[in-house]
Amino acid sequence: MAQQLEERDPLGPRYEVGDVGDLRPLERRFDIGLAVQLLSYAADIATTERMCRNAHRGLKPGGEFFVLNQSPDFRFDGPSPDKYGFRSELTGGEAETGPRVRITALLDPPVSFVANRPRREVYEKCLRAAGFSEPTWVPLTVSEAGVREFGTDFWADFHANPPLEMLRCRA
Repeated sequence: MAQQLEERDPLGPRYEVGDVGDLRPLERRFDIGLAVQLLSYAADIATTERMCRNAHRGLKPGGEFFVLNQSPDFRFDGPSPDKYGFRSELTGGEAETGPRVRITALLDPPVSFVANRPRREVYEKCLRAAGFSEPTWVPLTVSEAGVREFGTDFWADFHANPPLEMLRCRA
């Protein structure tokens, strides 16, 4: 999808597909890294640590790493995130890092994948083991534009049962 968008409106990034656990050293180091639902794909703690080490290696000293993921506190019996464009359901399975979940992007057609929902302590332990410091959980907020467009009531479920959360740390 990103490559298709790039073809329509070129911005210049180079896209690569691969396993972050096996990420080769990059030609340069960066100030900022972003992982969206990335660590939830790790099968176990050792793989999560390896992925974090590889991300750390790609950042300059003092660089920031942002991890956007399903909130470890998301209540599956609470308000659903369906109206925000996705669904999250427990599969009944359990991984070393946390419960297994099926996440569905409510597109046409819907796109689903199964991943883990790591516990807070798994994220923090693995990031620290990789050399990151200052792990800080940052709740997501709704922008003023989002409130203007959809209204406060639309976001009530988002605030009552936050589906996503950001973790910020420093290399």
